[in-house]
Amino acid sequence: MTQPLAVLYDGHCRLCRAGMSRLLALARPGAVEAVDFQMPGALERFPGVTHEACMRRMHLVTPDGKVYAGFEAAIRALATRPVMRAIVWAYYLPPVRFAFDHLYAAIAANRYRILGRTTECPEGTCAVHLIQSNRQR
Repeated sequence: MTQPLAVLYDGHCRLCRAGMSRLLALARPGAVEAVDFQMPGALERFPGVTHEACMRRMHLVTPDGKVYAGFEAAIRALATRPVMRAIVWAYYLPPVRFAFDHLYAAIAANRYRILGRTTECPEGTCAVHLIQSNRQR
């Protein structure tokens, strides 16, 4: 059996946790490993991926180290199931990709506002993340 694809998600985000559960249910069993990048040491396995990048969007890392981010990471995880491959190709049509990438970016930038956090923010750090993500849009 080949190594699973690693999907880095924000374990402090209720929306992200729910999305990861859905993604794991839709992907081929055993093909995707969910990695909460907020856990201490989680990013050490992925030297090319920073905490800042993960705060902006989800990342999928292949066993050979190739990185996909945002909505494309979800698409790549879904493509592990053969029945989904026929549907997934539509994402790569330019207008579709543009629309989904922009929708994903807007949701990701406001994810804590949508469903909240699973933990409290020490010393107002949530506000810092919200301000930074809004500047990068």
